[in-house]
Amino acid sequence: MPGRDWRSSTAEKQTPPFRADHVGSLLRPPALLEAREKFEKGDLDAAALRAVEDRCIRDVIKMQEEIGLQAVTDGEYRRKLWNVDFVRKFEGVLVKEGLASEAEKSFQGGDPNVQRSPTRFEVTGKLKRVREHEVENFKFTQSTTKVTAKLSIPSPSVLHFRGGRRGVSHAAYPEMADFFTDLARVYREEIQALAAVGCTYLQIDDTNLAYLCDPKMREGAKKIGENPDKLPSLYANLVNECIRDKPANMIVYTHLCRGNFASAWVAEGGYDPVAEVLFNELKVDGYFLEFDSPRAGNFAPLRYLPKGKRIMLGLVTSKTGALENPDDLKRRLDEASKVAPFDQLGIAPQCGFSSTVLGNKLTVEDQIKKLGLVVKVARDVWGAV
Repeated sequence: MPGRDWRSSTAEKQTPPFRADHVGSLLRPPALLEAREKFEKGDLDAAALRAVEDRCIRDVIKMQEEIGLQAVTDGEYRRKLWNVDFVRKFEGVLVKEGLASEAEKSFQGGDPNVQRSPTRFEVTGKLKRVREHEVENFKFTQSTTKVTAKLSIPSPSVLHFRGGRRGVSHAAYPEMADFFTDLARVYREEIQALAAVGCTYLQIDDTNLAYLCDPKMREGAKKIGENPDKLPSLYANLVNECIRDKPANMIVYTHLCRGNFASAWVAEGGYDPVAEVLFNELKVDGYFLEFDSPRAGNFAPLRYLPKGKRIMLGLVTSKTGALENPDDLKRRLDEASKVAPFDQLGIAPQCGFSSTVLGNKLTVEDQIKKLGLVVKVARDVWGAV
């Protein structure tokens, strides 16, 4: 690439999430989909379902390792939806799938035969962590790989954004400050339990900070009594409280997403409305940010990135099977490096490949090619993954 020596940076192994990475969810294999369907019909018990999950997870971890990724996930194979399976385990939470509040739009741009709105949650009682959420799942992933095991969890903001004050029981929480205190506490308990079994790479998935980049969704937030100018700081502080007691060796990144359901999306708009808060108030180590389409805006908001934090640029789309040109990706990395320091950048797909069991509209072969492309570009550009 003219004008830049991409190999001038160190080729030593980097701190997670490395130079090449992926968000986490992967397309479910037919055997797993069939087993889950049988389980939901009552034709398969939980132990048998988990045995199928275990087998499929071993296979998908092997696939990630063979591609050359230095951090692997379980593909979220034990989840039906990226956020629901985690959040519903808290006592005091009611899940209302497929319903949209006034703060939301429905999914757009996907299969017109598959209609759905983002899931909404209601807090009906005092929040309690009454059981482990992902501890055993993480232990299995960690025991199955020789590289770094990564775990993704939904942002705590999912329990607020979709309903605001209306979605939180007045009887349980007359004061919203008490709700946020309890929400941070139950998340902290799970994160501490994960740390205790060796989790050193945690990703917090946050659609809502990205939704707050969309003018229509900002107006929707106002309709339910929320101030969209204050929500970014509120949510940043909430995450900060969740991770405040994490051990020093646990790296935490956040992923922003504008919606990902069967290749459809919800929101659009550049990061400008949240950039200063995102990069300077949110006390995480780095970010996975979508930049695969004009809906995500340009790289200008990256100017707020402080020293010491990393951005994984989501330049490769997970929504279609069309494979990006590696030279085009390198040009975009060059463009981004004019705004944010080159050594603070990495490359990744823009989102997961299967945020729900339905998956996006591409094949497993497409998915493998895209992950391989991310690894190849990272090696070409930085000399390391």
